[in-house]
Amino acid sequence: MSENTISRGGVGLRSERGPILLSLMLATSLVALDSTIIATASTSIAKDLGHFEQLPWLFSIYVLAQAVSVPIYGRLADFFGRKRLMMIGIGLFLLGSILAGFAWSMPVLIAARVVQGLGAGAVLPMSMTIASDIYTLQERAKTQGYLASVWGISAVVGPTLGGVFSEFVSWRWIFFINIPLSLLAAWMLWRKFSEKNHGER
Repeated sequence: MSENTISRGGVGLRSERGPILLSLMLATSLVALDSTIIATASTSIAKDLGHFEQLPWLFSIYVLAQAVSVPIYGRLADFFGRKRLMMIGIGLFLLGSILAGFAWSMPVLIAARVVQGLGAGAVLPMSMTIASDIYTLQERAKTQGYLASVWGISAVVGPTLGGVFSEFVSWRWIFFINIPLSLLAAWMLWRKFSEKNHGER
């Protein structure tokens, strides 16, 4: 969305740019939740799939894939656009969540977490970059407050959901819950956010 097509009237979820901000918060919540939700379900996962000694890889490989891919996505976004990279990131995260939910062994689950991490590596920087594109310098502090609040909420909600799912339903639902959330975030961003063409160096 270009500078001259954006109404600068207010920052918040009820403003004209509110749906875009909400979609960015929703996409960020996917990454934040999956950083914490798996902790309380790890015992159930190891009991079901075995290979308890490989359990730490579920955490470390996710963070590693995310950290390695962030600068790559950041560079690609300059050529292909933020929206396209964001949609790819959400798509990869969705694919990883589906694979993780249906994982039949610990190695498969670890591989699915790699795919999730690669998706998260696009979602986080693109969320911040899109917010910087559509908000002025003076508005960005409040915008970052909205995005940062997602991490605070996820730190509390994530472990709680992980424990509830593993205790009363199945640990697989900590991944299946990402499916509707990913689709909703992608749909909102696709409808509400438009950007000028990229490709110049």
